[in-house]
Amino acid sequence: MDQILLQILNGLDKGSAYALIALGLTLIFGTLGVVNFAHGALFMIGAFCAVTLQKILNISSIVLDPTKTDFLGNPAKVKTPYVETWFGPEMGASIIDWSVPLAVLFAIPIMIAVGFIMERGLIKHFYKRPHADQILVTFGLAIVLQEVVKQFYGANPIPTGAPESFRGSYDFGVMLGFKANAIIYPYWRIIYFAFSLGIIGAVFAFLRFTTFGMVVRAGMADRETVGLLGINIDKRFTIMFGIAAAVAGVAGVMYAPINSPNYHMGMDFLVLSFVVVVVGGMGSLPGAVLAGFLLGILESFASMNEIKQFLPGIDQIIIYLTAIAILLLRPRGLMGKRGVMEE
Repeated sequence: MDQILLQILNGLDKGSAYALIALGLTLIFGTLGVVNFAHGALFMIGAFCAVTLQKILNISSIVLDPTKTDFLGNPAKVKTPYVETWFGPEMGASIIDWSVPLAVLFAIPIMIAVGFIMERGLIKHFYKRPHADQILVTFGLAIVLQEVVKQFYGANPIPTGAPESFRGSYDFGVMLGFKANAIIYPYWRIIYFAFSLGIIGAVFAFLRFTTFGMVVRAGMADRETVGLLGINIDKRFTIMFGIAAAVAGVAGVMYAPINSPNYHMGMDFLVLSFVVVVVGGMGSLPGAVLAGFLLGILESFASMNEIKQFLPGIDQIIIYLTAIAILLLRPRGLMGKRGVMEE
């Protein structure tokens, strides 16, 4: 039982990333009708926003410390981050330590701007083109973005630590009545799961309870009629593209301590996230979230040694096998609607 609970926790952790990326993908497809293969690159850019802010906060000045000497007896040169100089050693060190959560605020305007530029500069020209054209151009854009990141940050993963307060692990075993150390789970993964639920809840609340969101939902259902009412639905959809980019970006920021950012991490998540979207049902936001967590848990169970010994390699294909099975039974996905991508 303890192993089952541990795999469920691992699945919720990975499923959170799948669900957030798939949610953004579905927002873009549901509003603009665009199959955006560059969405994984937005997740990657978000992770590198955390890297960038960490580097900025660690920019240091070199001063001579008379209390320390080098091997020649001269005063030692000491690097002191500017934030420690400006805010004091304790406050400055705390700001550096909390660089990843602070990077969420840093990333939101950047990701919205990137989303606007992508939509206005490129993607708007492919609204009425076939989905195959959209896939090709956005996939090409994703490759360009990852090569730009590789050029500036290098090819190696860049470790990005969580705040010191959240670097330990929580003993779920004691809480659930098992023996001590039966279920040890990192604090930051718990934080990431809670953060994902908060973002998902905020997006659904925004679409359901705000006037802007209601108009967007109406536009998703019948774009022409909403346009005839004198509402500039295209402008609202552009804003939704920026919001979808921000969702992917903050998901990448918070995932940076779990998986050290590297230039190809967007591609690693992209294909799986598209499978999640298709399994959930193209255009269905609840379906994308449900499928994200479901496939994350299945992938976690398939990675257990006991299962891999019986079915070698099953952890690499379980998501695709599940997708095939679901689509054979429900061609529109778990919560897909009639007529979506059926022309």
